[in-house]
Amino acid sequence: MASFECPECGYGTSKWMGFCPQCRVQQPLVEVDRPARKRSAPAAAVSMTEVAATPMERRPSGLGEFDRVLGGGIVPGSVILLGGEPGIGKSTLLLQLAGALAAQGQRVLVASAEESAEQVALRARRLSVGGDELLLVSDTDVDAVIDSAEASKPDVLVVDSIQAVAAAEVGSAPGSVSQVRESAARLIRYAKQRRVPVILVGHVTKEGTLAGPKVLEHMVDVVLALEGDQERGFRSLRGFKNRFGPTHVVALFDMRSEGMVEVADPSEAFLSEWRAGVPGTVVFPSVEGRRSVCVEVQALVAPSPLPQPRRSVRGFPTARVHQIVAVLQRHAGLFLGDREIYVNIVGGWRIEEPGADLPVALALASSALDLPLGSMASWGEVGLAGEIRPVPFHDRRAGEVARLGVERTLAPQPGHSMGIGEALIRAGLAAPGAGQA
Repeated sequence: MASFECPECGYGTSKWMGFCPQCRVQQPLVEVDRPARKRSAPAAAVSMTEVAATPMERRPSGLGEFDRVLGGGIVPGSVILLGGEPGIGKSTLLLQLAGALAAQGQRVLVASAEESAEQVALRARRLSVGGDELLLVSDTDVDAVIDSAEASKPDVLVVDSIQAVAAAEVGSAPGSVSQVRESAARLIRYAKQRRVPVILVGHVTKEGTLAGPKVLEHMVDVVLALEGDQERGFRSLRGFKNRFGPTHVVALFDMRSEGMVEVADPSEAFLSEWRAGVPGTVVFPSVEGRRSVCVEVQALVAPSPLPQPRRSVRGFPTARVHQIVAVLQRHAGLFLGDREIYVNIVGGWRIEEPGADLPVALALASSALDLPLGSMASWGEVGLAGEIRPVPFHDRRAGEVARLGVERTLAPQPGHSMGIGEALIRAGLAAPGAGQA
């Protein structure tokens, strides 16, 4: 049965066209001759009670921080997608993971489609990774990779990367939407049929999202992202999707010459160079999954010679900074519209939760007024009406701050809110009666 497909997005139709009506690529559709599908036998239904009673098997990887994000270990037959920017350390982390698994006696096959086997072996020697159970293959044909896995029968298969392998039957270049989708489907089918965990390395676009079709993230069981600060070497491993455990769990690694080193106490690492006597800095105890991590929030407010002052934000949503600036002006009488504003979460940590609103507001006010906050930690959500609302996990945040020896905390108690003006007064940044809050 003949059909026509777009080589870029995989759009299919029964008629030939000189362009793709879906992705608008000005290339003719390619004829694909597909055999008629045979009707398969119906799958046997099983009792939900019987399935739920079966305990889920997990295999520890040997890297405690990696297991933390996965929820305790690697599940047989699962498919894990690890994304990250170029040079962030994806291949290094997975090669160390392969070495840790091989040290436990598990056979690991690393399929490199971007580097030769010699290049991977050279990195393995630098990382002191090796062993007879660690196998390497360099090929860009996804079927050849699967055939190698069928022959060597590994306990874990690592494919670096899903954008570099291709299926010969698909008439498009590696990395295209149709190639990524088809290659991933074949690897997922192998993982489920042989109950072999497959770890896929994924590229990211310039916007920071995973390259390829969005359906790729739906097809896999676990989606991980490796992020970090290139200058300091910290790398955070975040779980955005996990069918076998919790999401939004974060692990921290330190990228060194010997490879990725697990950081057991991220709060201590992030605050090791914190200077409490400088204006524009405050501690925020973030909560990622079951873990509380204290990070330093920095802000710099300076006069601007430009008609449109600069706004630079790292590690925090820029839109929320604009909202906080507007609230400070409207409800606290602190005008920052003609100032340059810089906000930074130290260490490359990225914060999405609204509990960081109050620390950002205090850091901005502290820098604008040139008044240091001292040894202070803060958390709370800033509303448009100037109110500061409590956020979850109050006791957990307070406990982490106390463990690190931070002297003062400023946060609304559960069930109670405060105004932005009251917060500035309690922080020592405004006199009683100042502002409108």
